[in-house]
Amino acid sequence: MIPKEAENFFHEKKNIIGILDNSIKAVRKDNYLMLKELSDKTIHSASIYQDHDCISIAVVIYSLSKVFERRKYREYKDWSLFYKTCLKSLTLAKENFQKERMDDYRKNLHEINVIIDGLESNLKEYIKEVFRKAMINKASRIYEHGISMQRTAELLGISQWELSEYAGRTGISDVNLSITMDIKIRIEKAIELFK
Repeated sequence: MIPKEAENFFHEKKNIIGILDNSIKAVRKDNYLMLKELSDKTIHSASIYQDHDCISIAVVIYSLSKVFERRKYREYKDWSLFYKTCLKSLTLAKENFQKERMDDYRKNLHEINVIIDGLESNLKEYIKEVFRKAMINKASRIYEHGISMQRTAELLGISQWELSEYAGRTGISDVNLSITMDIKIRIEKAIELFK
């Protein structure tokens, strides 16, 4: 019998490969809605495993969905360079993740940020701001899943202040966490968990 941890890891690895594969297709099709959906799928896993790789892919894919949503960005002279780099980086990230070359995978995702810094037009500042806001947005989603504000801020490399300010504006901090599942359902889940 396969240990539960190994089974979860295998499932999560398969999930990330699928997300990368579908993200590449979405970028090629210029489908920002598909990118947003793919990013949303990773947040639940990122909250459970508190894994930097899950979180980084969630932030990158969500950021790309917001960038691709803004059609006016295509008018900038360096849009083509940004687009090609994103496509290449995602493709290489998928290949390296499949081969469990995690350092190369992380480097590939980081290349998207490197190209942003290398852009010459105003597109650079616009995209940087989109990525920053996306990181805070995804942090709020992880926090919403019950991870502490401190841990969430650490995982995403943002300040607790930024997260608390965003959570306060969106009403996330107003969620009543004392509302729980019915006791019978909790017992059934606990029994199933320890089988």
